[in-house]
Amino acid sequence: MKTKVAVIALAGLAVLCIMAAVGYVAYGRVGGGGRSCCAASGKTNGTGSVARPTWIDASVENGAVSIPVSSVEGGKIVNFRVTHEGTRMPFTAYQLGGETYVRTALCPPCRSESFSLDGDVLGCDTCHSRFSATTGEGLKGACRAYPKAEVQFTIVGDKLTMDIANLVTAYEETKSPG
Repeated sequence: MKTKVAVIALAGLAVLCIMAAVGYVAYGRVGGGGRSCCAASGKTNGTGSVARPTWIDASVENGAVSIPVSSVEGGKIVNFRVTHEGTRMPFTAYQLGGETYVRTALCPPCRSESFSLDGDVLGCDTCHSRFSATTGEGLKGACRAYPKAEVQFTIVGDKLTMDIANLVTAYEETKSPG
């Protein structure tokens, strides 16, 4: 009788292990960040792979923050921080489908400040929650209730420029569940 119970317990454990492994692979956690399960378009960022962020320094002058437009061209995604009244606020910028986007790069529950671009999906580099790169809305994952607020900007010459007030507003919006 003890042998039969042990065999059943081992079989159950084996099934659970197989299910966990299949789930792990299906959600892109194996193989160097494979294709996203959530990218609606099935497209990549134009390079055929996931775009990992590069941290850059933003210029701050007279209540405005700017980054070079070239830093987001060609399927790249950049992260940058802005400090305002003692608060360090992370942001991300990228181009998708000919449009440029600037969003808050903050995942409050897991405290991440880094996102990669996988097709039309922003992926948190810490908890792997997924967000629409075009709307900022959460798609799946533990932090999906914290949409990534968009920041208004202008492009003048070779600079993408944002008002600090707009950055602060987007940061505050992202800190609360949406």
